[in-house]
Amino acid sequence: MKTKHFLPIPLIFCLLTAAVFLYGCKGQTGTVMKEGSKGLSGSNKAGQEVFKPLVEGAVVRLLAAEANRSAYGNGYGGGGYGPGGPKRICFVGVENSSAEELADYREMLYEMIDTAIGSGGQYTSISRRYVEPAIRQGRFRMNDLFIPATYRQLLAIMEQQGQPFDYLLFAKLTSGTTVDNKNYQRDYRLTLELININDGGSLKEGCDLSKAYNVTMGAKIKNR
Repeated sequence: MKTKHFLPIPLIFCLLTAAVFLYGCKGQTGTVMKEGSKGLSGSNKAGQEVFKPLVEGAVVRLLAAEANRSAYGNGYGGGGYGPGGPKRICFVGVENSSAEELADYREMLYEMIDTAIGSGGQYTSISRRYVEPAIRQGRFRMNDLFIPATYRQLLAIMEQQGQPFDYLLFAKLTSGTTVDNKNYQRDYRLTLELININDGGSLKEGCDLSKAYNVTMGAKIKNR
């Protein structure tokens, strides 16, 4: 009669634990990307490949349009607060009306726009560490800040903090989706609206980008 041999239960538990650990370690790896290398393209929603060109395009168009407006005497032509200094922009935030959740990209979008504003030297953006407390103090809603009486209240609070400004800046992300069976195309638009608080004039500029999502071919970007 043959005797059956069974592994001890503690040994079986240790083998199972080791197998799970080894499988988990093999599931994902990370690679530090070198400067200039091609980034990943999101398979089912927007990412860096969408937001970076949207921000760069929208900011350049908006500030160029305002510079042209001021140069031809249609806008406030002063040099900002301070002798010869850049004009100061109060950027109040990013409104997301697209079909996708921004998650951590909301903060990234804010920082990208904020950095792009000051890249040319003619404009500078007030730190959000001043802007956000002032908005909370005045209990301002985003839509209310388009009203002259309301944004002048915000200006008064900011002036008390030593942070006056020449412009208010609003950013809005929208999208439209075209579905073809399991494939779809999403058209993204980043709109920037600038209000000159000295003359009440406003400008709106935007940038568009389309991205195709294909279940067999992968995602493709179409600049417009």
